[in-house]
Formats: sequence, C-alpha cells, structure tokens
Amino acid sequence: MNTPWTHTTVLLNEAVEALLSGSTAATGTYVDATFGRGGHARAILARLAPEGRLIAFDKDAEAVAEAARISDARFSIRHQGFRSLGELPDASVAGVLMDLGVSSPQIDNPVRGFSFRFDGPLDMRMDTTRGESVAEWLATAELQQIAEVIRDYGEERFAVQIAKAIVARRQERGAISTTTELAELVAGTVKTREQGQNPATRTFQAFRIFINAELEELQQALEASLSVLQPGGRLAVISFHSLEDRIVKQFIAKHSKEVYDRRAPFAAPKVMKLNALERIKPSEAEVRGNPRSRSAILRVAERTEAQ
Repeated sequence: MNTPWTHTTVLLNEAVEALLSGSTAATGTYVDATFGRGGHARAILARLAPEGRLIAFDKDAEAVAEAARISDARFSIRHQGFRSLGELPDASVAGVLMDLGVSSPQIDNPVRGFSFRFDGPLDMRMDTTRGESVAEWLATAELQQIAEVIRDYGEERFAVQIAKAIVARRQERGAISTTTELAELVAGTVKTREQGQNPATRTFQAFRIFINAELEELQQALEASLSVLQPGGRLAVISFHSLEDRIVKQFIAKHSKEVYDRRAPFAAPKVMKLNALERIKPSEAEVRGNPRSRSAILRVAERTEAQ
C-alpha cells in the first residue's frame, strides 16, 4: 500500500533486544501484539532462527494490508486486537511485544480522524470495519457520559465544560462530524492550557481511548500474556501516556511479588509470576530525530519458572 505517510518505530533496537534476550538467532514463537506498520516485526524476523516464528496481531485493516507485504514463511498476522492473545496455546510463546502507540500513518491520514491538526471525519476507530465512530457516539451520548470519558481517559480538568459545549452544539446546530469542528469547540471552551499543547489534545486522546476500548484491551492482553508465555519468556510493553503506563507498571508489580493469604498465615504464598527487569526511555538522540517518541516508556519483565 503506497501512502505519503511514513512511520518511525519507537525504541526499535531496545524493544527487540529486550524481547529476544540478546539472542541473534532466536528460536521459538514470538508475538508482535500490535503490528502497526511492521517496524518491530521486521527487526524481530531479522534475528529469528530458521525454525523461529512470529505471530502478529492488529485490528487495523491497513496494518494487515501492510503485513501482507512480508513474504516470510515464519510470519503470520491475525486481523484481531491483541485482546485475542489468549487464544494462543498456554506456554507456547517465547516473547510478547506490545507497542501501544498510534502509528504515524493513522495520525497523519485525515480520513482516519485521529488528529486535530487535519480536517477529516471524526472517526478514530482502529478497526474501521466495525463499531461506531466518535461522531456517531457523540450524536447520542449523554452529557454525563461524555464528561466522564473526557475526565477519565483524557485527565482533562475542563471535562464538564467541554461536555456541556458538545451537547449545546448538538442541540443548536446538530452533532459534530469533523475533527476541525471538535478542535475549535474545545479551543473555545478551554481558556488555559500547558504551553505548547493544543487545547484539544486531551479530549482527542480521551475519545480515541474510549471508542477503541484501549485500556480494557490492554488489561486483557496483559493477563493473557501470563498464560501464553513460557517460563523464561519475555514481556516487553511500550506505552505513551500515563494511563497506559500505570496499568503496565501495576500489572508487573502485582505479579512480581509473592502473595500471602492473611486468612491462612501458615500456608505457602502464591509464587510470583513475573520478574521485573527494566524500564527504558528513548535516548536524547531518538527524541531529537522523532519527537513523538519523547513520552515513550518500555517496561520489560520475564515469566518465572512457575506456571
């Protein structure tokens, strides 16, 4: 698929190195749970042994089309979100990589409706073949629900004011249908904002996360990783905002300690399922070359021997 939009993979070498535990000819089955435009996938394949395998997941049809360009018998992709990770057999995977960022072609293509920088339909669905768009949801959503979404997923302190403006606009002139309409409405409602940040940033993030159930899917995928990872298998997750990173951090912390049952003080504790290994940020050079990487955090953990 030829498009004018390109994507620079964030933390490419660091993520692949962590996932493959330094191996230059890794065997076993690995999972790229968020294929995107295939930067991580191609780098993993370059380091797999002939008997290695890579399974990718992505619910974006454009990503699946990009994956079709990879002619490697060791590679396969599923047109599914990574919550479907649990469909793989238990203890069958040597490593799972999750890159939670939105790809540049998604952001920069006005038709997808992800960005306030371009005028386009207010869509924001990762999978455009199913579900309702943000515009369709806003056409009927109640004020309280809109406010809760903006507050909870955007961490926006003006959530109620923005929700009221959206509902008032809907009653006066009809529902919002484009990214520009939403961005201008938010800018007219939010009177103060952090220097250098567009007033609509948090609202756009909130609606994208909500319409794609991103946090719920992340939680499901993390839990599934415990089942599919082999002992010694690696989990590597790249997050881009505090809501995602908090979930990943708490998940790893929860499963990196022994749990005692206070009701049975003499019983053996439940063994920990993960060893927390690393927390990696992009280098200054990477941030200079790709400003979109500045908020990325890579967290790495390893499945313990106990299953």
